[in-house]
Amino acid sequence: MTRYRDNPDAIRALVQPQQVHRDLYISPELFELEQEHFFANTWNYAGHDSQVPKPGDYITVDIAGRPLIVVRHTDGTVKVLMNRCAHKGSRVVNGACGNTGKFFRCPYHAWTFKTDGAPLAIPLKNGYEGTALKDCDAAKGLVPVRHVRLYRGFIFVKLNDVGQDFEEYFGDSLSSIDNMADRSPEGELEVAGGCLRFMHQCNWKMFVENLNDTMHPMVAHESSAGTAKAMWAGQPADAPKPMAIEQFVPFMSDYQFFDGMGVRVYDNGHSFSGVHFSIHSKYSGIPGYEEAMKARYGDERTAQILGMARHNTVYYPNLTIKGAIQAIRVARPIAVDRTLVESWTFRLKGAPDELLQRTTTYSRLINSPFSVVGHDDLQAYRGIQAGLHASGNDWVSLHRNYDEHEGREPEETSNGTNELPMRNQYRSWLKHMTLTMEA
Repeated sequence: MTRYRDNPDAIRALVQPQQVHRDLYISPELFELEQEHFFANTWNYAGHDSQVPKPGDYITVDIAGRPLIVVRHTDGTVKVLMNRCAHKGSRVVNGACGNTGKFFRCPYHAWTFKTDGAPLAIPLKNGYEGTALKDCDAAKGLVPVRHVRLYRGFIFVKLNDVGQDFEEYFGDSLSSIDNMADRSPEGELEVAGGCLRFMHQCNWKMFVENLNDTMHPMVAHESSAGTAKAMWAGQPADAPKPMAIEQFVPFMSDYQFFDGMGVRVYDNGHSFSGVHFSIHSKYSGIPGYEEAMKARYGDERTAQILGMARHNTVYYPNLTIKGAIQAIRVARPIAVDRTLVESWTFRLKGAPDELLQRTTTYSRLINSPFSVVGHDDLQAYRGIQAGLHASGNDWVSLHRNYDEHEGREPEETSNGTNELPMRNQYRSWLKHMTLTMEA
């Protein structure tokens, strides 16, 4: 029996101003409907254009349950295509990345397509003479994604035609991407190295919520970051900190610190913590970096760029960035209780190599499958996913610092421990989940 399909009123009943129903995390039916509606109606991060630098370069990615190809076309533009042969439906590309040359060739029957999806050749084409092939979808080639936008190298897609355009959807939240790119003395980023993938045994929303949850670090990370803090205790105040200590210890800051960081939310579920300062604010300087920035931007602009040290920026629903250390994480929903989290590091073009070293160190310490901090969160997610199956309470509390007037402005700023970002996410979830359910 289905409870939610073709029933937008039942969907609306799941989201209340200060709490959400547990089915949002544990219902397989809702997860399937999210793929069909919510993810297809929103702008999702697909990749970075530095991953496809040459014509024919491609990466593959799944978004909203659809397999996609992101490819550099022969004219230098980036195209996004459905990874489905127009003939029998085979995936045209099976690898994660590569270079296809000037065309794609289906591995099943060798139908070929240009890198913009247009049909190129069919073996023994005369076998279709006198048929209706030319009038059907198979003759049109690979299906292109209509809504594709590159912003400072970041590639976003929206699969359905409904909903907002790119600028309206993201608004001023794009300032975090701008800051991350502007930290390069050349104003450009490029993906550096491979990807760290970490399977979380939880619903994707738990991971995204946690990114701007500042009430958990001093609790969940006490055993990991707390141990690092204890090891460094007693060192002189002016003692140079190893990079790992610089990155570990701030996770054990107190409630006052995290509350004072501040949080800002935007329409459509986007948010960042670290309005005033963050756990990245006191990293030591890298020799030569500030000088390179000043040569490009001047003293005043350099101070503005480097003075912005936001913690996590959430580009709802699937991208989070740490601009101050040039790292991103991408949530890839696999099932209602499984989420693949990808961690990517970026190089700032024109910056010293030590900055990339800082990023890779952070990713290994905090975000990788080998991280001790990451496993703190993983254990918490597992516990939530299991605990929500308990009976007696169907709701998840989001009451902290609730204000009945919130949500009326496109941008709001509050104290850092406010659960405003979570409530903001669920307002967006509800809006975009029901856009096509009522069509």
